[in-house]
Amino acid sequence: MSAAAVLCGVGSYLPPRVVTNDELAGRMDTTDEWIRSRTGIGRRHVADPGTATSDLAVEAGARALKSAGRDSADAVVVATMTPDHPCPATAPAVASRLGLTGAAAFDVGAVCSGFVYALAAATGLVSAGVARRVLVVGAEVNSTVLDPADRSTSVIFGDGAGAVVLRAGEPDEPGALGPFDLGSDGTGADHIMIAAGGSRQRGSDAPAGPGDAYMTMRGQEVFRHAVLRMAASSRSVLAEAGWDVADLDRVVSHQANQRIINQLADDLGVPRDRAVSNIERVGNTGAASIPVALADAVDRGGLDEGDRVLLTAFGGGLSWGSTLLRWPPLDGS
Repeated sequence: MSAAAVLCGVGSYLPPRVVTNDELAGRMDTTDEWIRSRTGIGRRHVADPGTATSDLAVEAGARALKSAGRDSADAVVVATMTPDHPCPATAPAVASRLGLTGAAAFDVGAVCSGFVYALAAATGLVSAGVARRVLVVGAEVNSTVLDPADRSTSVIFGDGAGAVVLRAGEPDEPGALGPFDLGSDGTGADHIMIAAGGSRQRGSDAPAGPGDAYMTMRGQEVFRHAVLRMAASSRSVLAEAGWDVADLDRVVSHQANQRIINQLADDLGVPRDRAVSNIERVGNTGAASIPVALADAVDRGGLDEGDRVLLTAFGGGLSWGSTLLRWPPLDGS
């Protein structure tokens, strides 16, 4: 029987600078009330100039390894849409800086769904016997791809990193991940996009426009697809696992928008107080949002050993994914 991937450590890191809604209101046409009523966000963390995604990822990764009581891993998977460079991948640099030189290391680019995709990839490494322990990191410096004058994006996103450690174990023990459901719909690629910098733009005759280096988002379409896709994906993994919605103790969805978090809970029939949310304090941290929310819930006593937990995400691509686990003891063993 193939080994299961078992979560055994979690950690996060947020850059120290906090940007409040009032600060944003001082430089663009918005207010604290406008932002809160549409997103549920009150503040977000923003990296200082010169800080790269790998810097945040290393901090979160080190904390996750400490939580797991380990200082080694056989593989490192980094989910990000804001890599340090288009080439090479960010993960090898993260591995090296954590003293994991020689470990397999690669990036996953599925935007806000990236962490769930990275968990699935890491689970595959474990089940195939390629790795016994995998560090999975979601990290973003979203502030580097936001138009500071665009209130449709700049009020939503924050910077941060979260990480978990997975080890080889048994499929019936607490922390074992699975089943997984992953999906995509490339016809909606332009709903969340950075137009410049890739081969499509670079290979064309037309130069990049002045705003093409910034993320653009079609908010209403994203909202509709996010709820629809995460709900369907969640039901798929619940059915495969033989769990009822009523069995869920916690839903940890991508922290995109408080209205999306609430609507997803309503559509699934889960009481809203079971939906983990920290978006008011950190904003949307992209691929980092689920592990940051997990670490935050652990710190605040919001996850108990044995809790049945649903992880579900939606992001650009369009892409989505879900998985399940029973929350394990995190005692550094």
